Amino acid sequence: MRPPSFRSSGFTLLEIMIVVVILGVLAALVVPKVMSRPDEARQVAAKQDIASLMQALKLYRLDNFRYPSTEQGLAALASKPALEPVPPNWKGGGYLDRLPKDPWGSPYQYLNPGVHGEIDVFSLASDGESGGEGGAADIGSWNL
Repeated sequence: MRPPSFRSSGFTLLEIMIVVVILGVLAALVVPKVMSRPDEARQVAAKQDIASLMQALKLYRLDNFRYPSTEQGLAALASKPALEPVPPNWKGGGYLDRLPKDPWGSPYQYLNPGVHGEIDVFSLASDGESGGEGGAADIGSWNL
């Protein structure tokens, strides 16, 4: 009687090549989706910051009957403005502890009156310039 023959265990070159091709196809599909996530996260963070700034500006207006001037800027939310018009009922301690920077490291912009309505708070996004498209498009209070 003959003992059963066993084939040596392991992978053939063909099996390894098939796995490598499958991994390559998966990487080609997944990597572009994952790479765009940081840009999306920055845009969401900027929108949340702008919404918080808008709420603080509304509180400022409730106390002082007007928004800060463009010259006073968003700094009027953290420290009492010295420029005219000096707010009569500025809340001690301010409306914000500190002014946030946008996710790209630049200060948020403020216009009163803004080109999009009453006031505008916005970030120039990744390119740091007005306008832009896609991930470089400005993010502002007008598109929350």
